[in-house]
Amino acid sequence: MMYDDNNIFAKILRGQIPCKKVHEDSHTLAFEDINPQAPVHTLVIPKGKYVSMTDFAAKASDAELAAFSRAVLKVVEIKGLQAGGYRLITNNGLNGGQEVPHLHVHVVGGQPLGPMLSRK
Repeated sequence: MMYDDNNIFAKILRGQIPCKKVHEDSHTLAFEDINPQAPVHTLVIPKGKYVSMTDFAAKASDAELAAFSRAVLKVVEIKGLQAGGYRLITNNGLNGGQEVPHLHVHVVGGQPLGPMLSRK
């Protein structure tokens, strides 16, 4: 999957599409998912052009890597998820269900989340 400068997250980063911001620093942006699957459903994205976790881990600077991890944990703190628990989801590639070609982590919680994968 190639990076697409016109993906929805790139447009959010450029300010072309509004978002409900939860946290931002020089390397990351966290905002509410527009189609939440739980009471808390926040997305954390790097500001750099990274398609997936594989791409990010291979190419990001140490500062970007650290900021991304800290941003995810900052969202957990802001949303008060430490005590009750939460799930981090990163979809990678077609088989992983990735829909937007920009790395993003879903921080999901606020209720019991059930099995990790649906049983079909």
